[in-house]
Amino acid sequence: MEEHKHTDKEKAKAKLTMMKSKVICCKLYISESQNAKVVDAISRVGQKDPEVVLLSKFEDDHYNRVRYTLASYIINDSATGKEAFSPMRRVLLEMIEVAFSSINLELHTGTHPRIGVIDDMSFHPLNQATMEEAAQLAKMVASDIGNCLQGLSNLLSFSLNNCHSIHNFLYFSLYSVPVFLYGVAHPTSKPVTAVRRELGYYRPNDMGIQWTGQVLPDMLPMKPDEGPDHVSGERGAIMIGAGPLPLSYNVPVLSKDIPTVRRITRRVTGRGGGFPTVQALALSHGDDCTEIACFIDPDHVSTDQVQRLVEQIAAEQGLEVDKGYYTDFTKDMMLDKYFNTMLAVD
Repeated sequence: MEEHKHTDKEKAKAKLTMMKSKVICCKLYISESQNAKVVDAISRVGQKDPEVVLLSKFEDDHYNRVRYTLASYIINDSATGKEAFSPMRRVLLEMIEVAFSSINLELHTGTHPRIGVIDDMSFHPLNQATMEEAAQLAKMVASDIGNCLQGLSNLLSFSLNNCHSIHNFLYFSLYSVPVFLYGVAHPTSKPVTAVRRELGYYRPNDMGIQWTGQVLPDMLPMKPDEGPDHVSGERGAIMIGAGPLPLSYNVPVLSKDIPTVRRITRRVTGRGGGFPTVQALALSHGDDCTEIACFIDPDHVSTDQVQRLVEQIAAEQGLEVDKGYYTDFTKDMMLDKYFNTMLAVD
């Protein structure tokens, strides 16, 4: 009986420690949603480590894009000088490897901009984690991709200090891509929008509404922060950053008049006199709809405010607007799912 009580106390203490742990989430955006086998294979990798929780997956066939949101803890003891540790780091690299081995960007078409098979990875602090820790994890993953995936030709000069093991190096050696940092992960906190503009991210290359095949030039307009200077047509490049967690909210405008919807979109954001903390894109979405895809800072503006402003501006143009929808969880919902999942693990 005493032994049983002791075990219960230990479990309670362990759970309390977990509830106070530093949690970070990563949003991993992959340029594929129409191949269910590939999407499911990547999902399985994201679910195989019990210390990493796949919080959500959002697929859109028009965009031909899927977003995975994962969360895990980070241990960062700066006093010892040891590198921070998070089990999510290894899981993300394995998901990337599956994507690179299964998806060819040259065969990809979608109505959402992208520069690579792995278009974007954004890291966000939750719970007790700090922004600096999220940025640290982002930079570690960027370094893994840039330095550990450099190719077999670099084997003789390769330092094992940059990778977990020689096995990892061989595992990823064929998948080297340029990496561009943004946000708090960038040395000067360069905004993701600035990085994207320099790379020509927002310019469709097919019928004015689609991104087809490789969109980056052979000679990159800017030097990557990690990885090679050349671009693989099959894999493209990656953007990796860190920052506050935004709300993801899409507003459907019932029109295919994309130039008009783009003007509406601009007026919703700070660039057009709207909300300074809203980023938005007008994207073709089906036969009779153009979506305004928004990233919203919930500390400064609500989705209701964004919805009302879109409806107001659209009405001036004689356009109808459907009710918007979330494409991911809020921070509180993410933490609830993370802790409930972790507490359920034996």
